[in-house]
Amino acid sequence: MKQAFPNIVANRALCQRLRDELLSKTLSHAYIIEGAVGSGKHTLAFQIAAALACEKKDADGVPLPCGTCPSCRKILGGFSTDVIVKGREDKATLGVDVIRDVRTDVYIPPNDNEHKVYLIEDAHLMTQQAQNAFLLTLEEPPPYVVFLLLCQSASPLLETVRSRAATLRTEPVPTAEIDAHLCRVNPEASALKASDEKEYSEILAAANGCIGQAISLLDAKRRKPIITRRRTAREFVNLCAARKSSTATMRFLNGLPQKRDELSEQLSVTLVCLRDLLLCKQTEQAPLCFFADRDEACTLAYGFTTPALLSLCDRVSQALDQLQRNANVRLVITMLATQTGLLS
Repeated sequence: MKQAFPNIVANRALCQRLRDELLSKTLSHAYIIEGAVGSGKHTLAFQIAAALACEKKDADGVPLPCGTCPSCRKILGGFSTDVIVKGREDKATLGVDVIRDVRTDVYIPPNDNEHKVYLIEDAHLMTQQAQNAFLLTLEEPPPYVVFLLLCQSASPLLETVRSRAATLRTEPVPTAEIDAHLCRVNPEASALKASDEKEYSEILAAANGCIGQAISLLDAKRRKPIITRRRTAREFVNLCAARKSSTATMRFLNGLPQKRDELSEQLSVTLVCLRDLLLCKQTEQAPLCFFADRDEACTLAYGFTTPALLSLCDRVSQALDQLQRNANVRLVITMLATQTGLLS
């Protein structure tokens, strides 16, 4: 059986499906590639483009795409004029002007390959006007055109758009596979794992099954705020469990972010931490999203009753809702501390 997309980690069922469609020449003219930030949407899109152009795609025993022929190297290197990336640039939405450019450009045949591939980034941020303008082109493009719509979630897209494109969903990659991939291709990952295994484990856990996110967190500046939020979440849980001194509590509360967006991010991370603890109370096999060390999670979980954890989740969720309603940040912190028993 011909190996499909060897450079894609995990997501094997998806890769086999695409391989079968490519080899049988039944590949759709349009796909929605849906997945979290850093989940490999761009990698998959460029691999599809390379597979379409691969000069060895019909050769026996050669991976698809081969990655070594001139066409593959050109596409995967980002140099092909037949692979066009369109996005919103610095704008909040992807507007109709971008789609009008695409509609004009699709009628120019490809330069080197049989297909012309368009990667539409942040498709979930396409305005309704842009989506409506895209419909006819999406439904009946020239025969050489393939559209790949990249989005975090397909739900914001109009049903008329979703009905014209098959959906490919990238799945979370198991932590062990992320670890193996990073250490295989990234010397910085191997060095960090050897020098500070605990911080390296934090990166794997914070990646949420996304290799791209894990790679970005190898940068010390990028991971610092995330590691800080994770440590703060643990400190909150420990304070709630142990009812430590008022001095420790006040130091913790004074150290919380004072900006609305930053506090919202901190509370969101804390909520994921608490939900992991709830799962540990229910079963030892539950997949965890926050903790890399299941023993650590179980130890923390057993410091609470299930009703106590549910109450903490409710309080943190309420604080998040209040921030979204523009409540005063200091008041939200004070109310959360009082309701969770940190302040009596």
